[in-house]
Amino acid sequence: MCYTVPLVTSVVTTFVWKRKKEPKIWWLNLMLYGGALFGIIDHLWNGEFFLISQNWVGDLALGGLITVGIFVCWRICIAMANTNPGLAVYLKMPDKTV
Repeated sequence: MCYTVPLVTSVVTTFVWKRKKEPKIWWLNLMLYGGALFGIIDHLWNGEFFLISQNWVGDLALGGLITVGIFVCWRICIAMANTNPGLAVYLKMPDKTV
């Protein structure tokens, strides 16, 4: 169940990204979907094939902590890109040339 919090958050931020099309939100989405995928793989690895463990309250708390950690790392990445011109290129949307 630890995957549910980052997964729900990533679905919400996907709708935000579709409306605003900001690359910062795109990067956040990638990180959140990665956190959710990690949680799913972890549950399958540990034999929880229905993706629900016995301690689901603890798993939800862990999912919240994972999501907060992703947001903190994302903010650090954004701050670094804002201060370093070499990294600022990642905050721009690429041109759609065919």
